[in-house]
Amino acid sequence: MDRLLSMRVFAEVVDEGSFAGAARALDLSPAAVTRLVADLEEHLDTRLLQRSTRRLALTEAGDLYLRRVRRILQDVDDADALAGQSSTDLSGILRVQAPPVLASYHIAPVLKEFRELHPEIAIDLDVWSPKDPPIEDYDLTLLSADDHYDANVIARKVLESQAVLVAAPDYLRRRGAPAKPEDLKTHDCLRMKPLGTRVKIWKLWCALDPGRPVELDVKAVLWANHTSTLLEAALDGVGITSAPIDLVAPYLTRGELVRVLSPWIAGHLTIYAAVPSRKYIPRRTQVFFDFLVEKLRGRVAAVLKDCQDCNDENLVFIEATGSMEWPNMSQ
Repeated sequence: MDRLLSMRVFAEVVDEGSFAGAARALDLSPAAVTRLVADLEEHLDTRLLQRSTRRLALTEAGDLYLRRVRRILQDVDDADALAGQSSTDLSGILRVQAPPVLASYHIAPVLKEFRELHPEIAIDLDVWSPKDPPIEDYDLTLLSADDHYDANVIARKVLESQAVLVAAPDYLRRRGAPAKPEDLKTHDCLRMKPLGTRVKIWKLWCALDPGRPVELDVKAVLWANHTSTLLEAALDGVGITSAPIDLVAPYLTRGELVRVLSPWIAGHLTIYAAVPSRKYIPRRTQVFFDFLVEKLRGRVAAVLKDCQDCNDENLVFIEATGSMEWPNMSQ
């Protein structure tokens, strides 16, 4: 049995959702595909797929095996590409995973220019916010740093900023502007729901004295696990929310939102780009990362320069090393 071929066929069957689809994609006969998967299950002495007349489903063992198989196949493909590519050859599919806010505000705006520079690189972008990101399944994964991430994740820092408090002028005309953090208890607050959890306490830090935070038990009239939803609600005058300063800077400049409680902030935000392994990082991954960092630096600097509420040079800063080394997140 050709183990590597069987692994590739198994992964293709899952991706295509059928044996027939995998056969077409791999230019094999349906019988050959069925035999290779059956040989693999016999070798492993376990069932990888549950078959029915309507659909295929991974067994628990199949799901675990598939994750490792994808890593093995990616390593093989990258090793082949690394050995055979010339210094100017950039092509293939770049698999990227990012939460919705990072995909919408940081990746999507730069894709057109990246494609113009590298037309042979196709982007396969998965947009979601898993509790435990499957970093091993992607070439590059964007993460909003938090305590639940494994410090051993191999990642490089992309962006650091702070979350500020904002509201629409219409809301402030109706309800007045809070003068101190405790005033938020009498306001309608729009809160982020990280990992599906409604956290009642809202922590605020003074940017001029970032010591111990003030903890407030505020009234939330909207919980959401989607930054754009909270931002749209704030723009519509529903209440006060927090958002990264670089994201809301254009709205502040146009007067569609007003910053409240300056210099208080609602948290420190860090974005990392993670890779599954230091070994055989594809050139397309490194090129995309470098491009993304460069464009973010320029775009964020431009929107902050035009924003009256963003004059504090310590409020937002970009950090991305030019080194080719990928450290652990703990470093």
